Amino acid sequence: MMIRKVNTCLFLLLMVSVRLFAQHNAEDSLKEPLKQVLTEVAARFHVQIKYDESLVKDKFVTFAKWRFRPDVDKTLNNILTPLDISFPKTAGVYKLRKFDYPRWTVEDGKEQLDYLSSLYTDVASFEKRKAAIRACMYSTLGLSPMPAKPDSKAIITNIRQMDGYTIENIAIETLPGLYVTGSLYKPVKIKGKIPVILSPNGHFQNGRYNKDQQKLCATFARMGAMAMSYDLFGWGESMLQFKFEDHNRSLAMTLQALNGLRLIDFLLSQKEADPNRLAITGASGGGSQTMLLSALDDRIKVSAPVVMLSCYFYGGSLSESGMPIHLCEGGTNNPELAAMFAPKPQLVVSDGKDWTEHVPEIEFPYLQKVYGYYGKKDAVINVHFANEGHDYGISKRKAVYTFMAKNLGLDIKTISDATGNIDESKSAVEDEKALYVFGDKGEHLPANAIHGFDNMLKVFDKVVSKK
Repeated sequence: MMIRKVNTCLFLLLMVSVRLFAQHNAEDSLKEPLKQVLTEVAARFHVQIKYDESLVKDKFVTFAKWRFRPDVDKTLNNILTPLDISFPKTAGVYKLRKFDYPRWTVEDGKEQLDYLSSLYTDVASFEKRKAAIRACMYSTLGLSPMPAKPDSKAIITNIRQMDGYTIENIAIETLPGLYVTGSLYKPVKIKGKIPVILSPNGHFQNGRYNKDQQKLCATFARMGAMAMSYDLFGWGESMLQFKFEDHNRSLAMTLQALNGLRLIDFLLSQKEADPNRLAITGASGGGSQTMLLSALDDRIKVSAPVVMLSCYFYGGSLSESGMPIHLCEGGTNNPELAAMFAPKPQLVVSDGKDWTEHVPEIEFPYLQKVYGYYGKKDAVINVHFANEGHDYGISKRKAVYTFMAKNLGLDIKTISDATGNIDESKSAVEDEKALYVFGDKGEHLPANAIHGFDNMLKVFDKVVSKK
């Protein structure tokens, strides 16, 4: 009797194993290599899909054929989302990458922007949301209330005389032992109060030493403005205190915002500064800073974010989106942050070869709608370069010069040749070392300077705990 029961149990176990094996084989028969599936997607929908081989190596898609839909984006979503791979589309090409929260599809970005647009219908409803978002932004950045200013004077180098303007390198202490460095460009002839332009550099080679950045600020000075170009956290002379990789940390976003706000304090304290004519412009990561600071600080009167405004891209660095301000009030995005600047003059510069390619038909109409609540639809402008790429090149600078001249009362004739074309030839590009505040080897860095990100965290935590 016992033997019969044992045999029965063994038989049942065998049947279960056979069924599991058959099921496993059935699943295996529907499993395909990811690379093979992507090739089929590209062929079926006639699209380009680019990726690093390491991203798809040894990855498989179960029930691959069942994930296909008539729409390519839905198909890619079904295939790639379970594998934590995103597929942003730029200039008609899908570029696969590990799941990257600040990079959405164009369709998702537009859908969210349409939703945000439905939340307000007039000045009152928009101002109510604006106030809530701004309060949340300050809190999320850890800057509510603002930390106390260090009781120290700005460090200023010798003035260099140029053709129609001067340059002096400056560092200010924004937290105990934390210094932000930059170069201040001024016109030689100053009568009364003059406009002030803050220019955070973007993620371009050489940072604020980049020739485009130098040309920009020098030309502003030749037009009659005081222009400040400054380092991002973990870039330029900030690397005397921190490592380059520290720039891609969440706290870098807070520190950069703080640096920008402190620089505004410093610039407006200058006897020549006109507080009613404060502007800001930057490209790429500098464009992110431009939108952020314009949304945070009402003292800014004119804004020109360049090649950065997008409803589906929040910035490729944690210094641009590491602190979750974009989750404020149920979720926001950069177009809404830009809209918070309404009804003040704003120029949005976009191009056809990065994530700003859809600005003319998606983001700009949204901005016009918000500006329209204030009866200032014409105060926001979009200049789009469909055949250009991601830079702050001469054509983009010319558009900004014209815009700033109009809205800050600058003299564009001082930078125009006999035929009326803008001429930057008198705007010098200096050797990198000429722009240093702390010496060729950092030998003049103050003794109290923080060294290392861990020590920076200790200082920040201490400052926050005293609030």
